[in-house]
Amino acid sequence: MYNIDKLYEAVAARGHVCVGLDTAAEYIPPRERGGADSDAEAVLAFNRALIDATLDVSACYKVQIAYYEEMGLAGLRVYAETLRYIRSKGGLVIADIKRGDIADTALRYARAHFEGDFEADFVTLSPYMGMDSIEPWLAFVERGKGAFVLMRTSNRGMRDFEYLALANGGRLYDAVGDRLASLAEAYTGTHGYGAFGAVAGCTEREEAQAIREKRRNLFFLIPGYGAQGGAADDAALFLREGNGGVVNASRSILKAWMEKAESGLPPEDAGNAYAAACSRRTVVAMRDAILSAVQRAPIGLW
Repeated sequence: MYNIDKLYEAVAARGHVCVGLDTAAEYIPPRERGGADSDAEAVLAFNRALIDATLDVSACYKVQIAYYEEMGLAGLRVYAETLRYIRSKGGLVIADIKRGDIADTALRYARAHFEGDFEADFVTLSPYMGMDSIEPWLAFVERGKGAFVLMRTSNRGMRDFEYLALANGGRLYDAVGDRLASLAEAYTGTHGYGAFGAVAGCTEREEAQAIREKRRNLFFLIPGYGAQGGAADDAALFLREGNGGVVNASRSILKAWMEKAESGLPPEDAGNAYAAACSRRTVVAMRDAILSAVQRAPIGLW
C-alpha cells in the first residue's frame, strides 16, 4: 500500500484538514516560551500539544523545515522529533522541503528525508529542473513513500513562471500536471491516485474544476486556505467524490489561541493546553466547512 492510499483513508475517516506546523517561537504563549530552556524546546512542547489535540480531526500534518532550520542544530533536532512524534502516534506527515536538484544530489536528499532522523511519509518537490529531479525519489515508492510536486501554487508570484503560455496552448503548470498525471499511471494506488500528487493552490477558483477534471488520478495538496484568501468552496472544487486532496492551513491554526481568548483569560496567562484546545476548535470548524462545501460542489465532483 502506498502512503497516498493511507492519506485517502485518513481523509475519509477524519476530514480534509492538513495541519501546518510552520511553528515560529513567537506563535507560542509567552508563559510557555519564557518557561522553556530554549525556543527550540518551547516549539517542541507546543507542537506536541497541538498534535495530541488534533490527531483525530485532521488527515495529516505538514512540517515546513525552514522554521526549524532558522534555529540551527537545536531546531533540526526539534524538526526530527516532531516528525517522529507524529508518526509514532499513527499520523501521516508531509515534510515541506521543496527540493528540486538532480541525479546523485537528489538521491541524497531522498535518503535524508525518507530514511533516518528526518524520515517523513511525503515530501514536497519542485519540478523545474525537469523530471530527472523527480526520478531519484521514485526509488522509495515501493516502500510506500510519496511526494507532492509543485504544479500551480497559491503565492502572488505564481504568475511569473507557472502561467507562461506554451507553444501548443495551455500554461506551464499544465505541462507539469500532464507529466505528473502520466507518472501517476505507473504508480497507482488502491484508491486510484498516483503515489506522487501535486500542489494546487485554491486561490484561483475559476481554474479549479478544470484542473481536477483533467487530472483525475492526482491527489492534491491544497494550500491557500484562510490567510491567503482561499475558502472552503474553493478548496472543494479540487476534490473528487469528496476525496482526492488535503487542504493545508498553518497560521490560522497555530495562532488560534491569540484570537480566541476565553472571557477573563489574559493572553499572558494562556498555556499550551489552552492553545491546543483553540487549535482543535479551528481545525474542527475548517473540517466541517470543507465537508459542507463538498456537498454543495458540482455533482460531477461529488
